[in-house]
Amino acid sequence: MSQPFQHPQPASSAPKTGQSATAPAPGKKLVAVVGIVAIVLIGLNLRAGISSASALYHDLQLVLGYGPLTAALLPSIPTLSFAIAGAATSWLVRLVGVEKAIAIALATLTAGLALRAVPSVGMLLLGTVVSMSGLAVCNVAMPSFIREHYASRTAAMTGVYTITMSLGATTSAAVSVPLAMKLGSPSLGLAAWAILSVVTLLAFIPVALAAHRRPAQAPSPATSPWKLLKTRQGLLITAFFTIQAIAAYSIISWLPLILIDGGLDPATAGLMLGLAQVVTVVTNIGLLAIAARPGGLRLAFMLASGSYLLGAIALLVLPAQAAVGPALLLGFGFGVFALVLVVISKSGSTTAEATAMSTVAQSVGYLLGTLGPFGLGLAHTLSGGWTVPLMLLVAVAAVQVVLAWLLTATGPASASRDLGGRNTGAVTPVPLD
Repeated sequence: MSQPFQHPQPASSAPKTGQSATAPAPGKKLVAVVGIVAIVLIGLNLRAGISSASALYHDLQLVLGYGPLTAALLPSIPTLSFAIAGAATSWLVRLVGVEKAIAIALATLTAGLALRAVPSVGMLLLGTVVSMSGLAVCNVAMPSFIREHYASRTAAMTGVYTITMSLGATTSAAVSVPLAMKLGSPSLGLAAWAILSVVTLLAFIPVALAAHRRPAQAPSPATSPWKLLKTRQGLLITAFFTIQAIAAYSIISWLPLILIDGGLDPATAGLMLGLAQVVTVVTNIGLLAIAARPGGLRLAFMLASGSYLLGAIALLVLPAQAAVGPALLLGFGFGVFALVLVVISKSGSTTAEATAMSTVAQSVGYLLGTLGPFGLGLAHTLSGGWTVPLMLLVAVAAVQVVLAWLLTATGPASASRDLGGRNTGAVTPVPLD
């Protein structure tokens, strides 16, 4: 199948949703351009609400006075919300369409971020749950949105999306503490990011309206996400997404506090997390370019996973004052997220199958990924230090390297077969070019 993502069109009919005719109408070109702007803005939002909070956990605990249980729970809410709300995304997309589902998610994100302006533990927890639920729908729906509207440029648009995601995380981690100091409250420092989500929602409304005006089409056959766990490729994608979520969110949630406890001031600790995200911006470009070359997918996965392993070891053995080295290595390792998103976007032969793969991988992955931030926080509380938690993180990174090797070894002949060797046709792997 030389063109697995170009759905055939009858010569006498108008192009279907997400497809362009031979000579696109000016209105469709405008919507496509607006869609790219929206992708950039959504990418900026998807980690800002998380990275900004992680840099402020220390100050929030001092001001609001919550105990160790809440301190361990807060960093776990994003991944829990991603799992639970993300599981409903496939249903929501089928009900209202991918564009309107993303618009609803952005409105939910804005409301949740605004709630965190109230300086109370209850509103902090509620606002985090609501805002992260909005992010969850965006997380799952965006690969399908890119597949639907930019089928011939999936890798490039995924690169734009993940790079802007890293930029949002970088900026929020670096400026959240100074912003909170300027506003005089860590709660207001968190809520300030609602402004960015409002701008994103306004930018996305034309895309949602254009989708609403399209003629109604017969819904595509339902694709069960959970059926994909019976395929070798589906199982490997889900397992890898899970382990990288554990690894990434452990660092995003706890790196500033690890460094603060090691002797760095909060502003510098936040900058180290920002540095890791800056590195991710650059490495995403390089890793996607490597993966697009013949035989380069395994190399890209192994470079990123190996770098994360080295970064975790360096964080364990080096003093906090030498945090630049671990931050650089971990930031390079974060680049594996872009690679697995492209694999998800190009899975299956239809947008519905890609949505199903995204749903199961991200729902299961983020649910189990909660073990990362919560587990590290609990291990820190029980052990009274960061040595044991970081040793566990090194073990997680080693498992990721093994899974990266197995995932990239899967060939077309075995990818769509279930665990008993029967061909299901559920997942069709494709190259990244």
